[in-house]
Amino acid sequence: MVGKLKTHLLAVLLLASIAGTAQTNLVVEVNKGDGIQTLLSRYKLHQSNCNLDSFLALNKLGPTDYLILEKKYKLPLKVYDYKGGTIRETMGINDYDKALRVQKFNEALVESGVKASGYKDDKKLWVPYHELFCVPTTSDFKSYTMKIPILGKDYEEITVEDETLKGCVYYLISGHGGPDPGAMTKKDGNFLCEDEYAYDVTLRLARNLLSHGAKVYVIVRDENDGIRDQEYLGYDKDEVVWFKQKIPANQVRRLKQRTTVVNELHEKEKATAKLQKMICIHVDSRSVGEKIDIFFYHFPGSTSGKETADTLLQTIDAKYKEHQKNRGYKGVVKARDLYVLRESKPSAVYIELGNITNEFDQKRILIPDNRQAIANWLFLGVQKDAFRILEE
Repeated sequence: MVGKLKTHLLAVLLLASIAGTAQTNLVVEVNKGDGIQTLLSRYKLHQSNCNLDSFLALNKLGPTDYLILEKKYKLPLKVYDYKGGTIRETMGINDYDKALRVQKFNEALVESGVKASGYKDDKKLWVPYHELFCVPTTSDFKSYTMKIPILGKDYEEITVEDETLKGCVYYLISGHGGPDPGAMTKKDGNFLCEDEYAYDVTLRLARNLLSHGAKVYVIVRDENDGIRDQEYLGYDKDEVVWFKQKIPANQVRRLKQRTTVVNELHEKEKATAKLQKMICIHVDSRSVGEKIDIFFYHFPGSTSGKETADTLLQTIDAKYKEHQKNRGYKGVVKARDLYVLRESKPSAVYIELGNITNEFDQKRILIPDNRQAIANWLFLGVQKDAFRILEE
């Protein structure tokens, strides 16, 4: 590794002398709980080993060193002054394909909220080291696409961006389904059913996990619905449990059916899985006047479950502070002896998205973009939790 670092640093010195518009490296502070991979992943720098090697060299770190909260670190990412024209002109290159990759890199950072605005607006073009100084190797990951029909025709095609979650197995269970719609209310003449909205968010989370190389089992399934971009989701009773098992009407039998399936899959996967987690997604029902934030349950005494729930809560809290600074977030993590938490073998977290009867909370689940935002934020928490476990 030392040899590779010297090669990268030499390339940095050589290329920096000809990249006249390149500015200093982007410098950032770490968030609570960040590891090296978590930080690099946030800035989409984790796909190349060269970026990791360069990060260690820039900050004089070893591969097993920890990051220190509030300390500033240099990222393997150069900031160019964008003065209009083409990216090739800004970078001083002729490679159209590279310029296009850099453009997409910046757009992805804006979409994820890491970069506040596009390079044409803030006049700052961010260019990762893997485009500047790193020689591609045969071991570097190549993105690919695959189709997952359960996600629906508009979302079934997924681009696998990286394999940072390879070896991580997730069992996703949306609440209720089949003969049991769960919590219900009526709005503007439309019935709102818990199982439909929980299922939609679950599928969106599944898609995010799959795009980063995780193995995902969607336990409660509706072969006809998929991800839906409507406010009012029609309800039906044709959901089944993996794989094509009819859902019983009796509640205890329903819960037993789900945990039995998860436990059987857990046994099948445990020889090769790096980690296994179960995530249950529900929508709460309380009095119309009671607003609640997204909150989390774990089984009493489950350290792993509590750590996952805490990480998810911290991520949601951070996202609300970022996007709705004056809103405040009052979500909580609690221990609760629920059947699915008690009887499942993988450590689990149980999520309540909001109060389906409250008009304020309804916006969280009715508006498709809000459902996607919830799924994105939950994914970031799950990913951070995975990195924490894998780095231990």
